[in-house]
Amino acid sequence: MAVSSETDWVSRFADEVIAEAERRAPGKTIVCASGLSPSGPIHLGNLREVMTPHLVADEIRRRGYECVHIISWDDYDRFRKVPAGIDPAWAEHIGKPLTSVPAPHGSPYANWAEHFKAPMIAALAEMGIEFHGISQTERYTSGAYREQILFAMRERERIDAILAQYRTKDKGASPAPRQTPVDEAEAAAVEGSGAATEDDGSAAAGYFPYKPYCSACERDLTTVTSYDDETTELAYTCVCGFSEVVRLSEHNRGKLVWKVDWPMRWQYEGVVFEPSGVDHSSPGSSFIVGGQIIRDVFGGDQPIGPMYAFVGISGMAKMSSSKGGVPTPADALEIMEAPLLRWLYARRKPNQSFKIAFDQEIQRLYDEWDALARKVADGTALPADLAAHARAIGTAAGPLPTTPRPVPYRTLASVVDVAAGDPEQTLRILRDLDPADPIESLDETRPRLDRATHWVTTQVPVEQRTRVRDEPDAELLASLGDAERESLRLLLEGIDEHWSLEALTTLVYSVPKLQAGLPADAKPTPELKVAQREFFALLYRLLVGRDTGPRLPTLLLAVGAGRVRKLLDA
Repeated sequence: MAVSSETDWVSRFADEVIAEAERRAPGKTIVCASGLSPSGPIHLGNLREVMTPHLVADEIRRRGYECVHIISWDDYDRFRKVPAGIDPAWAEHIGKPLTSVPAPHGSPYANWAEHFKAPMIAALAEMGIEFHGISQTERYTSGAYREQILFAMRERERIDAILAQYRTKDKGASPAPRQTPVDEAEAAAVEGSGAATEDDGSAAAGYFPYKPYCSACERDLTTVTSYDDETTELAYTCVCGFSEVVRLSEHNRGKLVWKVDWPMRWQYEGVVFEPSGVDHSSPGSSFIVGGQIIRDVFGGDQPIGPMYAFVGISGMAKMSSSKGGVPTPADALEIMEAPLLRWLYARRKPNQSFKIAFDQEIQRLYDEWDALARKVADGTALPADLAAHARAIGTAAGPLPTTPRPVPYRTLASVVDVAAGDPEQTLRILRDLDPADPIESLDETRPRLDRATHWVTTQVPVEQRTRVRDEPDAELLASLGDAERESLRLLLEGIDEHWSLEALTTLVYSVPKLQAGLPADAKPTPELKVAQREFFALLYRLLVGRDTGPRLPTLLLAVGAGRVRKLLDA
């Protein structure tokens, strides 16, 4: 993809990553990384943790380099709290690894972590995101990190000294300024996995960067009391009353504390690029401390990686509290196509916040997306917009599925609303949109039609749904003045020869012009706009019993010419 790195943030990072990878290990596969904790629903803010390295890795692959995007599933993290909507009895599992916690009632998955990983994995597949998943449970319990753990324990004094610098700073300094969350939904999501606030291994008996899970209760409510570097014998006690001595050279039921675990993994995987959220990027937090630990202790290099900003949500009213209150990528993909969701992340630099719409704003987003597609097609798109569009519609592996006939989302939503989901009625209306090139099958409008249908049925309140009158409003019709009756007559006279979406649009806007003695193509004046609004409100009252509704041309097509005549004939 030929695009200037000055205008395209993805290209700029790809340039930097390729240069850094060549400096570190020429010719080796380039590693980009993400980390996700399946401690609960993995929300749309977490998706930025994946999309940022995905887009960079994909650009690197487009250029012909070998590049892998790893997603480290932090499924060996502790279970911290029972989310809303879950049986309070799950509190007995707090402190256990996520993979040792039972899945919520009714789940088909083996444990808590798998339950929340599954929908994210499915969503990533739908979005065309290729990755290599790494289970930290598997890594730790298999002994894969044994040498790194023993090394960290031998170097615990150096690690403690580094951490002490930041502990001192934290006590004496005022809190670092924080980015303001986009909205309440994002504020609820900022906590993330909670890894950024984990203890760093300090204890009364000294500093130990390894924390065992108790062999009796499986929880991490343990305290290391001694460690012998020669024998690797580690003694610990647990709040449950259990205590034991294990050989760390053989023990596989524990993990490094987060601020040591993360830089250890950077070194182990050879990560060149990994972004971090604001909760990991303030002074003294894990990304900053980890950079010093990987350099001074593990002898490696910290990954290149931007801090990414919050992703907000508009239209949260319909989201179930049992889902954690913050929608997930799977939720978003039920109401929008994958390319649109990819585009929302691709068009903004990582440090720019943005919102994902679950309310009426989704219609405007789709209008903007369709307008961009037209600019791309006619060669008028700006370079950065062209690059973001190309990254949205496909990857280095190929294009994503698209809707053959991309009818405007707002039109589809109106049609679904009025047709109440009836497929025959829906097809009839869609066929009439453009009689010169009629839609012959609903499949031509899928998957966009299905996304609009789901949005209407789940996000539009019942009281805002459109219900066409069964019988004329006789009282309103009888009360009309001569000018109002004339406007209805002009509309009905022209309706047959204007029976398409475009022609009906022209017709409904021209009626007030004709009544004012102006030609149908006259430019609107302030007075004319007032007359048009009054005419539209009259039509809405006669058709659906309120002053507003779906776009009138779409509504007229949906109602059908015969029924329109019945309801408007004064």
